[in-house]
Amino acid sequence: MTVFMILGALGLVLLLLSLVVGEVFEEIGFGDGGLSGSSLGIGAVVFGASGVIALSNGLGTGWAYGIAIAFAVVAAGAAQAVITRLARSEDPPPPPLEGAFGVATATIGPAGGEVRLEGVRDLENRLAWSDERIESGTRVVVLAASGSRVHVARA
Repeated sequence: MTVFMILGALGLVLLLLSLVVGEVFEEIGFGDGGLSGSSLGIGAVVFGASGVIALSNGLGTGWAYGIAIAFAVVAAGAAQAVITRLARSEDPPPPPLEGAFGVATATIGPAGGEVRLEGVRDLENRLAWSDERIESGTRVVVLAASGSRVHVARA
């Protein structure tokens, strides 16, 4: 029973570290997607708990290990499937704006203005500023981004 308790406790520590600090192993290369520290922790906790429960109910040591391994594999696999699905549903980072082209939709100058960028997925119109005065309808290129504002120049 001691082995099950120790492995369950180690799994709980790994699971708590993964939840508080972030993924401890990030992902261990395994198959298509990898195996996360959270799913390893869940598997170890389930291994320990199911082994203790099996031994407490009078099953032999061989049965306890078999049950514990089976439940741990199922729990870790289910947790990894959920983690993988959630990770794939995250939005990709926005594309870099430096070098993007667009058209001034309002006069742009050092005080500000507005530009419509081409090929940018998140925001089509952005607040912009320029070192020189750029009239509406002029083609521009993004030099830098600061938050949602962009620094532009004539293209």
